[in-house]
Amino acid sequence: MTIAAVIREKGRNVISVSPDASITEIAAIIASRRIGALVVLADHGGLVGIVSERDLVKALARHGTQVLALTASDLMTRQVTTVTMRTTIDQAMEIMDAGYFRHLPVMDGSELAGIVSIRDLARHRILLHQRDLETLRATVRPQG
Repeated sequence: MTIAAVIREKGRNVISVSPDASITEIAAIIASRRIGALVVLADHGGLVGIVSERDLVKALARHGTQVLALTASDLMTRQVTTVTMRTTIDQAMEIMDAGYFRHLPVMDGSELAGIVSIRDLARHRILLHQRDLETLRATVRPQG
């Protein structure tokens, strides 16, 4: 199963901020939307970074109350690892595990198609295993 299946179910709605978004704005969006990361988009719509809950916590620990003066561009990861619509769920999970992160922006060509979390991927894997189990149960007949 590919990331395209996850995006089809989840939708292409991506919550984003600009590089000059304040830390307060970022924290408010993350809290109100109950999400773990935001993509940072340039004025032209191109992906320039990602900011996660972990980034906020690390910045607070490092800068204390001075963190409130920072912006998305100060905090964001600039070398963003992405996947494509054709990436498999297993491949995406391996990428997340190797990189120690929980969110991956999804590209469809040069366009941002969505973002997937480890939770999204785990849910799809569970559904896939449930379908496999149902198929096996349907083909195995009890003897007796």
